[in-house]
Amino acid sequence: MKYTQLGRTGLKVSRLVLGTMNFGPQTDEADSHAIMDAALDAGINYFDTANVYGWGENKGRTESIIGNWFAKGGDRRERTVLATKVYGNMGTEGDPWPNQDKLSALNIRRAVEASLKRLQTDYIDVYQFHHVDRSTPFEEIWQAIDVLVRQGKILYVGSSNFPGYKIAQANEIAARRGGTIGLVSEQCLYNLAERRAEMEVIPAAEEYGLGVIPWSPLHGGLLGGVIKKEVEGGRRASGRSADALANTAVRTQIQAYEDLLEKHGLEPGEAALAWLLTRPGVTGPIVGPRTAEQLASALRAVELELSQEVLEGLDEIFPGPGPSPEAFAW
Repeated sequence: MKYTQLGRTGLKVSRLVLGTMNFGPQTDEADSHAIMDAALDAGINYFDTANVYGWGENKGRTESIIGNWFAKGGDRRERTVLATKVYGNMGTEGDPWPNQDKLSALNIRRAVEASLKRLQTDYIDVYQFHHVDRSTPFEEIWQAIDVLVRQGKILYVGSSNFPGYKIAQANEIAARRGGTIGLVSEQCLYNLAERRAEMEVIPAAEEYGLGVIPWSPLHGGLLGGVIKKEVEGGRRASGRSADALANTAVRTQIQAYEDLLEKHGLEPGEAALAWLLTRPGVTGPIVGPRTAEQLASALRAVELELSQEVLEGLDEIFPGPGPSPEAFAW
């Protein structure tokens, strides 16, 4: 495994981030523990989750699965850089009671305590804002975070799904207040088929020293060889991938992508991850394996070096918007 520092911090993290969103809803606890053990054995030390994972009536279930894994001992917690998130509503279904979501100081305090209990740990390495809260000022948010940092309950703070201007606003206010060092990472939707983050989000992250953590690196499976799987195994695409492939232009684009990689003897999913690892500002993409086999495929991407010919071919197929302001101005 290769490692890098998370943004401007001294924290060393793996170039792949283990996403745990499937733990509980799609992968049972025993298999989830086996995947986490395999990830740690392979050198992945950065694990990502969120308080809402488990979804619906099972919100918090994923954190509980991770907590039970930590409780097994064997230095599992000590070897893991743990990231979780706050924002989503954690109230019970049909309970409209206020202050159970978003980023008020009250909810942040309650959410941290609940996550710590489920995770069976006394601190969170990277505590992330899952979304922008337009109704809570950053002065209030940072005040709450400062208290938690002083208490030793969180070490670093990151964002997720933030536009570039909110990254700037958050860190400028943090700098004016003193105390916390501000945001150190940003999780954003970023992959070959969805490159809009290159316009504003990634430049802002680079300017303010945030590590970029792309989520959905295979764009819901669309970049994982869906057409090839249809042809070879009769496995038809489903969900968002099927909807996207129904568009003739998209299907033509994905076919060109798969043809390029087949020409060079590359697996689509591994190449899509390897491409992200070449991108400026990217710390490491989140991989969310449902099985041990999917984890093994993701691990191969770290050692994969794409030739200049392949990189140029990918840019031709998925050109992206280009940097701002040139992307939208003369």
